[in-house]
Amino acid sequence: MSLNYQSARFLTSAPTLARCPIDSGAEVAFAGRSNAGKSSALNVITRQKALARTSKTPGRTQLINVFTLGDDQDRRLVDLPGYGYAKVPEKVKLEWQRHLAEYLECRESLNGLVLVMDVRHPLTEFDQTLLEVADSRDLPVHILLTKADKLKPGAAKNALQQVRVRLREWEDLVTIQLFSALKRQGVEEAHQRLDSWLEGDIAAYE
Repeated sequence: MSLNYQSARFLTSAPTLARCPIDSGAEVAFAGRSNAGKSSALNVITRQKALARTSKTPGRTQLINVFTLGDDQDRRLVDLPGYGYAKVPEKVKLEWQRHLAEYLECRESLNGLVLVMDVRHPLTEFDQTLLEVADSRDLPVHILLTKADKLKPGAAKNALQQVRVRLREWEDLVTIQLFSALKRQGVEEAHQRLDSWLEGDIAAYE
């Protein structure tokens, strides 16, 4: 039986890894290039309209936003700062990226990374950097190819296959699916992946 993702509640926003909640339990983080649809995906997966803030302005998410599943603070979803072409000073952008990398490399309770990519523009340089960081610590990654509704079904499937081919070297670490927040496509498949990362023996992570 799937976890109750609709019970997700905001816990805290942290500017750095050091300000994040205690590093215990099980955590899944969502990362993605600015405007790839990360916040929309989080909202659809949790069946909430505004759990994660969405904006047409790229780079709106600037903090590490942590959500608990109901009152159980041992299971958490994390919305990481968007990366890419956000309209912020270069110094600020580099600072975000440093905190993002530190979180991914050092957070012991992090059991999996959901990497959100626009199906029309997958595997940017930043996406590949995150995959390399995940690979360095054997962190499993589940890729959501979002905005699948923007393509015809055949074209979307071709895009999915092309990404699988390009990531064949990481097939033991990476899983990939099509996703559409607008059509609510792929939500159950995403839930199954999250369940596999969050339903383990919590005590084992403490």
